Amino acid sequence: MHASGCVIKTRHGTMDARRRTLLIGIINVTPDSFYDGGKRLDPDKAVADGIGLVEAGADVIDIGGESTRPGARAVSVEEELQRVLPVIRGLRRNVNVPISIDTYKAQVAQAALSEGADIVNDISALRFDPQMAVLVAAEKVPVVIMHMQGTPQTMQAEPCYNNVVREVQDFLTTQVHFAIEAGVERGNIIIDPGIGFGKTLDHNLTLLRGLSVLASMGQPLLVGASRKTFIGKILGVEPEERLEGSLAAAIAAVFGGAHILRVHDVKETRKAIRVADAIRFGVPGPER
Repeated sequence: MHASGCVIKTRHGTMDARRRTLLIGIINVTPDSFYDGGKRLDPDKAVADGIGLVEAGADVIDIGGESTRPGARAVSVEEELQRVLPVIRGLRRNVNVPISIDTYKAQVAQAALSEGADIVNDISALRFDPQMAVLVAAEKVPVVIMHMQGTPQTMQAEPCYNNVVREVQDFLTTQVHFAIEAGVERGNIIIDPGIGFGKTLDHNLTLLRGLSVLASMGQPLLVGASRKTFIGKILGVEPEERLEGSLAAAIAAVFGGAHILRVHDVKETRKAIRVADAIRFGVPGPER
């Protein structure tokens, strides 16, 4: 990938993945997320945890107000806003890294950007809300477009592919073109294969093995495998015991060409990928 494509400018700082892998720290303010659901319903707790993730080395904080685990119930715009806006406001006052809003609703994204968020992380790849592409283009902010088969309610019913890497690549190529036609700048588009979103264990492993194909598309590549079900299936453990497996997946993603990792465990992952980055890039990446 050409070096310039690894630099993403945001309103609160530049994300530079040319010599090191960037980390997005996850803050879910939901009662039902698969790993940390219910732990951060108090906005003050969520803000404090977000500050802690930045201190541990997160380059971006991702705030989500609606669980997208398999079978999760949808929430209203109003409920989502009540969960995320106080956290974004609190974090914006206390940290100087970019903040990402994890939503597929344009109304939520608009409000979040108005309160200081920098990036839109859309699991639907701009498909669920026709206003999302318009908003992202108008606001000139980076957007993550992710592959998902079906919806969070249906995605794990019976996911099926003939060639999962090729089909994910084709989908992401199509959605990148769609975003550009809507006015989004190519340099603002981050791609995500959607590990665990409408994929079996074998699909997820095949995608992680085939990341170099996606990395060659010329867009910054984000991978989110942290504590997901496929790790639990391999190890036979619940989400609380999937740290080591998550670190293994993170290292595999780094060597597959990922530029950004979305993780729950920032401190531990930062240490692991400093070593991986030293191997990948030849020297330890500079710390922020």
